[in-house]
Amino acid sequence: MDGNNTKEKIDNLIYSYTPDMSGLVEENRFLRETLENVKKELDKFKKTPLLLCELKEIMQDKAVVRLQNGNEFLVEISSEAKDLKPGDTVLSEQKNLTVIKKVTPTKSFNVEKFVILEKPKITWDEIGGLDQQEQEIKEVIELPLLKPELFKKVGIQPPKGILLHGPPGTGKTLLAKAVAASTHSSFIEIVGSELVQKFIGEGAKLVREVFELAREKAPSIIFIDEIDALASVRIEIGTSGEREVQRTFMQLLAEIDGFKSLDNVKIIGCTNRKDILDPAMIRPGRLDRLIFVDNPNDEGRKEIFKIHSRNMKLDRKVKIDDIVKKTKGFSGAEIKAVCTEAGYFAIRENRTKILARDFDRAVQKVLEQKEVQDQGNPAMFG
Repeated sequence: MDGNNTKEKIDNLIYSYTPDMSGLVEENRFLRETLENVKKELDKFKKTPLLLCELKEIMQDKAVVRLQNGNEFLVEISSEAKDLKPGDTVLSEQKNLTVIKKVTPTKSFNVEKFVILEKPKITWDEIGGLDQQEQEIKEVIELPLLKPELFKKVGIQPPKGILLHGPPGTGKTLLAKAVAASTHSSFIEIVGSELVQKFIGEGAKLVREVFELAREKAPSIIFIDEIDALASVRIEIGTSGEREVQRTFMQLLAEIDGFKSLDNVKIIGCTNRKDILDPAMIRPGRLDRLIFVDNPNDEGRKEIFKIHSRNMKLDRKVKIDDIVKKTKGFSGAEIKAVCTEAGYFAIRENRTKILARDFDRAVQKVLEQKEVQDQGNPAMFG
């Protein structure tokens, strides 16, 4: 028997019964990586959470930190914490609040949760019956944003903001959105009551961050709806909640008057109750242009009716002048409601064409609702 052939047969036989070592090594490596990842995840669950604090003051080797609830503590500083200064955001150990390290500055609020940030698309053509108000808001808001060099040549400073006041539903918000669209500005809408927060000082911080956001998104318009909830007349004696409202209000005044120039940031306040506003808000230099937006006259109601009915299929017997006469004293929102209700009356009868009787019934329905609201809410709109 040939010795070489015999050896070759034995080697082939051994190789056929020996598992692939490279496959075992690869499987072993995969299992080790999986085990390491599981250990890392388990370690994360075992770690003590750190607190996010504001560094108020540094005293040699100690620091005064402030928690989110407003409490302040004198604590130790870890050797890892470097380049600290008052105002920094730091991480502190949970038990003894020792400052571990400085972290990247973060905002106290995700301010986008409190505001509506948009680029409005409403044009001046979509607003009717407010020619005088439209002209004033163009002069105060639109012109300084589009032609700032004109004011430099004349040598005057344009107003920082305006106050739109008048009955509900007269188009105040539409005016603000239209001027934002015409100037291609970011429209930051916020309700006055949302600026007041639960803990002391948080409302003022939120106001600062709203203005910071406005400067980042400039040119921009800050629209404060229901500004009377924040800027009502201040009283000497009040609850802690009322004092916090006053702190937030004073921060708003400081931002309008502050050292940082507003530049391409304009402020538009809106209220139904100008009579209760604090004089400090509407004095010259702040919201110094007061624009009264009243219910439209006959010609204005006709323009508004045409705007809201231009996509409706009206019967030839529908006389716009007759409808306008029946809607005397209606606001723009109520005229829009008339058109909507008329459409519903047609839909109930499975029609797409709007008849004169649909508008008559719609006017009557809105008029009844208006009377109920007027009786229950005799508000003042001076």
